[in-house]
Amino acid sequence: MNYEIIHLPKESWKGTPIMIRYTTEEYYDLETTVDSNGFNVKMVKKQFESSVTHSPEEYDFPDSLYQDHWEKADAYGIVCEQDGKKELLACIELCPEEWSNRLMVTELWVADKLHRQGIGTKLMNFAKEQAKLQGRRAIILETQSCNVRAIAFYLSQGFELIGYDTCCYTNLDVERHEIRFDFGYFLHKREGRWQ
Repeated sequence: MNYEIIHLPKESWKGTPIMIRYTTEEYYDLETTVDSNGFNVKMVKKQFESSVTHSPEEYDFPDSLYQDHWEKADAYGIVCEQDGKKELLACIELCPEEWSNRLMVTELWVADKLHRQGIGTKLMNFAKEQAKLQGRRAIILETQSCNVRAIAFYLSQGFELIGYDTCCYTNLDVERHEIRFDFGYFLHKREGRWQ
């Protein structure tokens, strides 16, 4: 089936919940040491003792489209209309980070029934095209160290790890094995330096 990506206007879609839910058996453990030569950081994939599920219900602020702190965000998605009702099947929300000339993916979600049909790749290609049209130098996004399926997807899309934050979500992120990982996709390379 051919799914069309359409613009989701803020006035119609603001506050629409994004039900990001995943189950994982693995996580990337962060191992850091400091010595006289500097910091040593190693991220090692490990197994949970039993599978872990993360869902919107466990957070005080579940994901939704057009959250107030993403002032310049624009959302796009795949919508199915039946009996006069619109159902969101997949979406991507993009927000320019003007000071650094990067485009941030603030939301990326595909309904379970559309997994493994290339929809995530289609949405990510859409983001890359938008970044090119806007003359951005990079696309950035975040995910959690325990969302290994998302990490594998981003790596397959040409993203690379550009940083991490050990206390982004709670002060127990390291113990929970849910560290924020930042990924970047670079659009322009000139004279050996990313611009």
